[in-house]
Amino acid sequence: MELDFGYWVFSALMGGIVAVILVLKRANEWYHICTVAGRQCSLPPGDMGWPLIGNMWSFLIAFKFGHPDSFISNFIARFGRTGIYKAYLFGCPTIIVTAPETCRPVLMDDAQFKPGWPKSTSILMGRKSFLGLSAEEHKRLRRLTAALISGLKALSVYHEFMKDVILSSLDELAKADRPVEFLTEIRKITFKIIMYVFLSCEGGPIIETMEEEYAKLNYGLRSMAINLPGFAYHKALKARKNLVKILQGVIDGRRATNLSEEKTDMMDLLLDVEDENGEKLDDEEIIDVILMYLNAGHESTAHATLWATLFLREHPEHLQRAKAEQEEILRTSSATEKGLSIKETKQMEYLSKEGKPKRGAFIPFGTGSRLCPGSDLAKLELSTFLHYFLLHYELERLNPRSAVRYLPHTRPKDNCLAKVKKLPSPSST
Repeated sequence: MELDFGYWVFSALMGGIVAVILVLKRANEWYHICTVAGRQCSLPPGDMGWPLIGNMWSFLIAFKFGHPDSFISNFIARFGRTGIYKAYLFGCPTIIVTAPETCRPVLMDDAQFKPGWPKSTSILMGRKSFLGLSAEEHKRLRRLTAALISGLKALSVYHEFMKDVILSSLDELAKADRPVEFLTEIRKITFKIIMYVFLSCEGGPIIETMEEEYAKLNYGLRSMAINLPGFAYHKALKARKNLVKILQGVIDGRRATNLSEEKTDMMDLLLDVEDENGEKLDDEEIIDVILMYLNAGHESTAHATLWATLFLREHPEHLQRAKAEQEEILRTSSATEKGLSIKETKQMEYLSKEGKPKRGAFIPFGTGSRLCPGSDLAKLELSTFLHYFLLHYELERLNPRSAVRYLPHTRPKDNCLAKVKKLPSPSST
């Protein structure tokens, strides 16, 4: 009798908890739907989650501790492959667009669709970065800065250093003859390159300090905006202040000396560039642009390089075709050219594909006015790395069963543990 009574009490308790959960979630959804009820618009399917926190717990768990695709896969499984869903993320109602056919019109139509970055992300990246600007301000800043890191003339200034960093870094990894956290090592390579592009820094304490502070900033970009000691967002705010202080010191030093007539890096060019009215960028604009490009040009490129390398290693048929293409480039290269030239990276037709998507179905750098301004630099880094890696190195992956997480929060324990081996030098004849 007591057992039966306990069973009914437990069942009633669990039933009550489930009922409360359902009521709270439904009430949260009703509330937010009512806020747009008078706007003559229909909302896509989705789940608004819990009051106040919305879907953030499941989002963070998926991206930090599980498989990042699982967050969207859950929406697809529940609501179908619609390509657009409603949710509640980073403190506000959100529409998630997930498929190329729905992303493209959003990116192309600035009149109908406005950027919706979380407030915490906009604060960390800066109020004068691309994230928080109006359409007109965005066009102005993009026009003034994008040309500095795109096109043959601009990129040729940085390519020799890029090649040296990639080759010397890979050599060091091969000589170490030990397993390494591969993503961590690629991050170091891309960070060295981007620091040279921005500040002409080739090494030293400033790179180490900025890399450490940037890592803290990056961890907080997509975290819960809790500004209390111990939380990622609080650490990120402090890291931003330190980075701003460092960059302001560089700006002050450049303005004080003003010795170099030849503009050698992005900082020089940003200090010198003028718009059509003869107005120059102020210090805040320069700092926010540098931090924004640092995020895009460092993290994204490192992850793309990691995944391209792993994909080729795990698909021998593609590896052989890609390697054959690089060997042909090496065979036909000019004897007067030292290493890979930018022109030769344009000949990598097979390497630049990894498939034949339909027109408009593959937009890794975005499109429209929001097209990534650093796409040329990212492609050059990736092509140069893969050229030398395919010709001279191979990757022995030591933990093939562990998932490599594609996210900017990846910590060393999430890295692909691998060993880099040097191959016999291929013949250029």
